[in-house]
Formats: sequence, C-alpha cells, structure tokens
Amino acid sequence: MTDRARSFDQAAALYADARPDYPAAALDWLRPATAHRVLDLGAGTGKLTRQLVDAGLEVVAVEPSPQLRAELAAYVPEADLREGSAEQIPLPDADVDAVLVGQAFHWFDRERALPEIARVLRPGGRLGALWNFDDDSEPWVDALASVTGTQARASHRAREVIASEGFTDVATADFPHGQRLDAGSLRRLVQTHSFYLVQDEAGRAEVVRRIDEFVASHPDLAGHESFVLPYVTRCWRATRR
Repeated sequence: MTDRARSFDQAAALYADARPDYPAAALDWLRPATAHRVLDLGAGTGKLTRQLVDAGLEVVAVEPSPQLRAELAAYVPEADLREGSAEQIPLPDADVDAVLVGQAFHWFDRERALPEIARVLRPGGRLGALWNFDDDSEPWVDALASVTGTQARASHRAREVIASEGFTDVATADFPHGQRLDAGSLRRLVQTHSFYLVQDEAGRAEVVRRIDEFVASHPDLAGHESFVLPYVTRCWRATRR
C-alpha cells in the first residue's frame, strides 16, 4: 500500500464526518436489481456501507485499515465488518451478488484484485466502482481545484478501470451530485484528501490559508453562509462471466 493510501489512517474520524455520500441513482445503476448479499470492498469509514445497509441489503464490509474499521464499526454496526484487502478478500468462492467499491479502486493492485473479486462473485454477479469528482465545468470549482491542487476533477476522466477476462459488459455512466458546505466544512473536506495528508505541517497550513482566502474573496462564494459543491459521480460496472 502506498504512503498516499496509508495517509487516510490519520484522518479516519474526519473522513467519516466530512466526505460526501453517493447519489441513490448511481447505486441503483451499479448493482443488479436482484442483488441481496453485497461486498463493500475498501469500505473505509462506511459511507457507502451505510447507504447499502439502509437500502435493505446484507452487507459485508472489508477494509485493511484498523483506524478506518473502527469508524465503520461505530457508524454501521449492522454490517459484517472484516479485515482484508482487495488482493486477499476474506470470503469463500461465489459468495456475493455484487462487489461495490467507493472511492478506493485506484488504490488496488488490479492484476491481483480483479481475479480475487471475480472469485468471490457469483456467476453473473456485478462489480461496480464509483468516485465523486469535483465538477470543474463550474468555473468556481475549477478555480478552487487549482488553488488546492486536487486531481479529483471530473475533467480528468479516469482511464478504463475494469479490464479483465473475468468480466464482460463493461459500462460507465455519470450522475450529478452535490454537498452543501460552508467555509469550515470545506476546509475539513480538503483535509481528508491524500494530497493534503502527505504534506508537512507548513504545506498543510498553506493549503488551509489558500482555501480560506478563496472562500472569502471569490465572488460566487464571498458573503454566503453556505454553498453546494457540485460533483460528477462517475461509475463503472461489469458482469462476472
């Protein structure tokens, strides 16, 4: 696991509080209508897990980080939480109807993870991956992304993410989403991103300073008690052969 991936351990509680959820339409598109038992892989603090449980699904959540698992256990006690990784999933063969991955697929070793995901999926089961990207078609969002240095922009469309002979019918779709924030919650949100977490104390302070200055001075944000940060929720799905 890279240092950027491990960086989330130090911000587990803040991540659980600050990160957005996912649009219901995206989750409906990703999973089969008949799915009952699903795996949230790389579940983190349980943002996606919570939504899957609330949808009435039987959910197994697998996460390697003990810090993130602790947050998930408190946030979604109904889930079957297990220690594990995408490369070593602690489930038997053909055990789940769907494997969903929220904001984590880019951290996987895909050559090892895709066969392992195929192993735990039932034939005809679904793999779905999704990310919330800043909708930088909005000028102020584009300007903010330049200020913070984030790469999580919708215009930086990811390359094909599911490429394996174990899967077929690969498709992608975008869904609009948004998160209501104020200056403080925007600051906390940025403080959960790996580009911020891997910096030293001076670098972090400079990012926070630039955010506060931006919110106070940009004409689309200055003087507003709150604002909606628009996202594009980009999704990929594929069916196990």
